[in-house]
Amino acid sequence: MSEPRWLNEDEQQTWRAFLWTSRLLNEALDRQLQRDSGMPHTYYMILAMLSEAPGRALTMTELAAMTRSSPSRLSHAVARLEESGRVRRIKPPDDRRTTIAELTDDGFAALQEAAPGHVEEVRRHLFDPLTREQTLQLRETLRILLADLDPDGRTPDIFGQG
Repeated sequence: MSEPRWLNEDEQQTWRAFLWTSRLLNEALDRQLQRDSGMPHTYYMILAMLSEAPGRALTMTELAAMTRSSPSRLSHAVARLEESGRVRRIKPPDDRRTTIAELTDDGFAALQEAAPGHVEEVRRHLFDPLTREQTLQLRETLRILLADLDPDGRTPDIFGQG
């Protein structure tokens, strides 16, 4: 067995900075959405993905892939969103094995109400501290990492390349 490729001091500092930054950013976004809209960040992402889909609907399989969620975790979240009237689940008559999650008008309204505070929190913690050049450099770095982590391209088209 070969010797592990241990991180050098620069890599170790970068790794730890990445871990803490991503954790603290996700916690800040979750706190803001819980406080202002009564929903966790995960639910917001589900509503957002549905809002961008044709007909505001996706199969549960598509939605799980887009949100990078396990089927059981997604099913639980969608059940909670269904209880609150924000999402409805439908079985198409031609394929009873498939379940479609559809964003309701109430769900779309909740998303529209939550979006301004959410985007302000994203801006405050991610973009305001950076210059335009740093933002573009960060985007390029993330593009490289995402291509390595998702070689099959299962992640939604976040870079607007169709």
